[in-house]
Amino acid sequence: MLHLLRKPWLLFSLAATLGGTAACSSDGGDGVLLFSVEDDKTLGQQVADQTDSTYRAKGQLLERNTRNARAYQLLDGVVNKVLNSGEVRYRNEFPWDVKIIKDDAVQNAFATPGGHIYVYSGLIKFLDNESELAGILGHEIAHADRRHTSKQLQQQYGISLMLSLLVGDNPNQLVQIATGLGQLKFSRNDETEADQYSVVYLNKTQYACDGAAGFFIKAESQNQNGNPPAFLSTHPAPATRIQEIQTKADQLNCRTRTVSNSNFEELKRII
Repeated sequence: MLHLLRKPWLLFSLAATLGGTAACSSDGGDGVLLFSVEDDKTLGQQVADQTDSTYRAKGQLLERNTRNARAYQLLDGVVNKVLNSGEVRYRNEFPWDVKIIKDDAVQNAFATPGGHIYVYSGLIKFLDNESELAGILGHEIAHADRRHTSKQLQQQYGISLMLSLLVGDNPNQLVQIATGLGQLKFSRNDETEADQYSVVYLNKTQYACDGAAGFFIKAESQNQNGNPPAFLSTHPAPATRIQEIQTKADQLNCRTRTVSNSNFEELKRII
């Protein structure tokens, strides 16, 4: 298989075969995704393994072990409420795990294809309440669930290179992708869709469903002071974007909910 795929005509043939069952982007304006859901799972696991290795070597990966069991119990509680909203398309197909990168100076989060979510401790500590955390996690879950990450990687790196990754034939490029995933530039349409689905997901939970807007409002305030969070620099958030989240939340009548923040405050203390 590895030797065959090195031949350009076979790469083209496989791409054409994938194209026969290609998944069009939901907004119709960002191209066609030529990889399957199974490809998302395979590539996502490869990228997640490399991401784990990269941050573990730096001593920044908060491992899922006995020492950090309580932190992950609290974080998983939020993630699972979003995942179990009944609105996540690939809830049962993707593995859906979340890991913390210990870096209080970075306010960022990102998702691999196939549902592996990474969140920096700096982002968690930046947020004011659990609804905001749920909103940001919902945004990242949407990127994976709506397959935005796979589509953007295909556009950025090309079909042939992505195919080589899927068969394990390009480990050096895998390192580059894993390292740069947190700075991946999504289209305006994909960012808007992720925002909208974050609201939809949270509508079926206990959280105020405009939680993501709360983060962006605070982030924009800091941006005016010349110190924008990393998440804001890679996910442009104009005032119209905040308004769109709040408008969607008003339509669903789920904007004014309040939840206890005791678990969230404990999470911030122990990470």
